[in-house]
Amino acid sequence: MGQGQHEGAAQAAGRVGSLAQADLPDGSLVLVDSAPIIYVLENSPRFAARFRPLFERQDAGAIFFAVTTITMAEVLTGPLKAREEAVARRYRAVMESWQVVGLNGDIAESAARFRAALGLRMADAVQVASAMAIGADALVTHDRDFSRVKSLTVLV
Repeated sequence: MGQGQHEGAAQAAGRVGSLAQADLPDGSLVLVDSAPIIYVLENSPRFAARFRPLFERQDAGAIFFAVTTITMAEVLTGPLKAREEAVARRYRAVMESWQVVGLNGDIAESAARFRAALGLRMADAVQVASAMAIGADALVTHDRDFSRVKSLTVLV
């Protein structure tokens, strides 16, 4: 996303809201951050239930998921560290069934602008820039550090 695109996107209405109260209309495109994916795939006793309804809507075709290559790397790290190649292949196949957003020059520049303006960590800035680049209706995360983002709906 070039500078002109970023400025226009920054004027879009954004908010941080509760995933439980989210009203994502059918057909919504949602960029999903790493933690919710890990929680659901690994059936986290503490957090999976919070995100599972969103994944069920995606499974039913009501909404669409996108994931960044950064998220893919983060999600695959656990199984690979544990030397669970079959699990890593399964996780990768799941994520590749969604829209995969690669890091390109425009997204990198936009991420740098978000980092400079909002003090976001690099991975978080890439998530925001990627969501903006694909016109995502929301970004779903478990990270409250996105509270400074005003140009995108962030659901936690």
